[in-house]
Amino acid sequence: MSLDVRTVTASEIADWMKAVRTGFLTPLAEKPGEEVVADRFGDSDLSRMQGVFDEGRCVATFRSFAQQLTVVGGATVTADAVTGVTVSPTHRRRGLLSRMMATDLAAAKERGEVVASLIAAEYPIYGRYGFGPAAWNVEWEISVSRAGLDPRRTGQPADGGRIEMVDGADVRKIGPEVHTALAARQPGLVSRDDLWWRRSTGVAPRSEHETWTEPFYVVHRAANGEADGLLVYGVDEKWSDAKQPLNTASVRDMIALNPAAERALWHYLCSVDWVTTVRSGYRAPDDLLPLLLPDPRAARMVTHADWLWLRLLDVPRALEARTYGVEASLVLDVRDTAGLAGGRFLLDASDSGTRCTPTTRSADLALDVAELSTLYLGDESVRRLVDLGRAEELRPGVATTADALFRTGRRPWCPDVF
Repeated sequence: MSLDVRTVTASEIADWMKAVRTGFLTPLAEKPGEEVVADRFGDSDLSRMQGVFDEGRCVATFRSFAQQLTVVGGATVTADAVTGVTVSPTHRRRGLLSRMMATDLAAAKERGEVVASLIAAEYPIYGRYGFGPAAWNVEWEISVSRAGLDPRRTGQPADGGRIEMVDGADVRKIGPEVHTALAARQPGLVSRDDLWWRRSTGVAPRSEHETWTEPFYVVHRAANGEADGLLVYGVDEKWSDAKQPLNTASVRDMIALNPAAERALWHYLCSVDWVTTVRSGYRAPDDLLPLLLPDPRAARMVTHADWLWLRLLDVPRALEARTYGVEASLVLDVRDTAGLAGGRFLLDASDSGTRCTPTTRSADLALDVAELSTLYLGDESVRRLVDLGRAEELRPGVATTADALFRTGRRPWCPDVF
């Protein structure tokens, strides 16, 4: 039976959305109406939205959009952000994802996008397309009673800064400014457009099947009055049979520009009356949070998993965009079965700038594009990849040099799902 793999027309978006819900096991009772479609995809580039149709029924989905990714050193590169990838249970193992992925990555390469990015629902799927996990996330659960914080304090910082409760309109003004400042130095952050902020504050619908619940919004201001931290959280309502509060505060978003703001926001949240447990939301694996508490054991790690996956599309531009820990030269033999980013490249990092150019020199390190993508933001060790057989050390000692080049003092972090 012939399957039609193609871009989606405006009249087919509702069917495409229903297929996405089928793939993610969140089916709709009926097709979304015109208003929901317009809210969700009114500004989307339909040339980047693919579907597979079987006798008119959408059975597989794929979409991408332009995204800015912060790399090591604070520069940004344009990413082909992949999302909405599903294949209905009736049409698995027919190569449909491979066909859509090949089409999308070829188009992204043609447009000049430097990398492709995605959040992987399942680990084994995307390595075969050249993606590698480039940033991991963790979540902590804090027992407030064990944290060791003074229960008599008010939650206000003692260094001249202050905590303010604000509303969604304030967040739509302050949030982008704080996020932009953080993105200038935090590898792994991805851009948040105006629609992102409107959805996160309830102005635009996040999803056609979700009911909006207004969270609490908190801003931290430094002593000079400038906003340098934002906290968004919700609280459940749970009491024991003995009328004792057992409420959990769950963080939806927390970004801070300095450790003082970060400490103040966490201490504030742990001081809210009736909150006995705090769920941190997704944080970097080396986040300061546990050590900001007098008793770090009060923070129990409940999640530790891969999050942001990357796939380099232009090796020279990608490697020249970031900075490096030492001055060194390295010849990389990059394998790419898709033919998009493979080759032999000389990476020459110095204080005067970085150059990455094709070369015929003998390679120092050989690896697949997926492994280079894993290394890109500095979160993985070349030595580990060599020991795992996922990279080949062609010159003795080069793994040590490569680690000094690529690794960073703090791990990359991407708190957002897309």
